[in-house]
Amino acid sequence: MQRLDDVRLCVSELVTNALLHAPVADGLILVRLELHGSHVLLDVQDGGVGTPSPRTAQEADDGGRGLLLVEALADTWGLTTRHGPGKRVWSTFRHEHPHALAE
Repeated sequence: MQRLDDVRLCVSELVTNALLHAPVADGLILVRLELHGSHVLLDVQDGGVGTPSPRTAQEADDGGRGLLLVEALADTWGLTTRHGPGKRVWSTFRHEHPHALAE
């Protein structure tokens, strides 16, 4: 199912970003997927500082496309900073049938 593939890719991209940009000493990355009626919420939290934003990668770049993919595949996405170090990047995905994502 298309939406399941979209969710999987976005999980991969957001967790990869957390691994690359969060401090190694903290090491804590929280991933949450929640089904809310007609949409799925993906939430990734880490101890990293800074404000992630989509950037334009050059053709030869190995990375730099993750948030562009999330922006293209998710219905909505955003960033919430916490008090102290850390951030939360979230995205939502609409779907027609609640059980369709389990296929």
